[in-house]
Amino acid sequence: MTVGHYESNLDGAGVRVGIVQARFNEQVGNGLLEACLAELNKLGVLNEDILHVTVPGALEVPLTLQKMAATHQFDALIALGAVIRGETYHFELVANESGAGITRVGLDAGIPIVNAILTTEDDEQAHVRMHEKGVDAARVAVEMANLTLALEDLADATDEIHFEAE
Repeated sequence: MTVGHYESNLDGAGVRVGIVQARFNEQVGNGLLEACLAELNKLGVLNEDILHVTVPGALEVPLTLQKMAATHQFDALIALGAVIRGETYHFELVANESGAGITRVGLDAGIPIVNAILTTEDDEQAHVRMHEKGVDAARVAVEMANLTLALEDLADATDEIHFEAE
């Protein structure tokens, strides 16, 4: 028996990416964005194939992603931001609700959404992680966009295959 295999594809040529960045903890968000954009370009995603928007905070990210997904103009979406623990329960609320919303939008819309909203204990942890997380977000977005497109092509090809009863 032969098992089919799909090789990961990090070729960003022609991949259209939308980025939603939370402005709260803006310095970290800007570091994430800088690393993400540099890696997208390195992978071959053209600047004209990227749309970057900002929103006030992490709780506004899921709705914006949902509206962007509904345009059918993107192969993948990226959420950027930072939720840094404070002295109140608000950290858990924002981290949990934004994360759940981002996941739900991706599943409902059938589009890859990369959650690169950092959740850290303090500013230092966020600064240490922002570059690597921005790079990872770009790589995951391109890889998952290509995989999703390949699976859609496979589904289209399957629709054309007709099986005959014996």
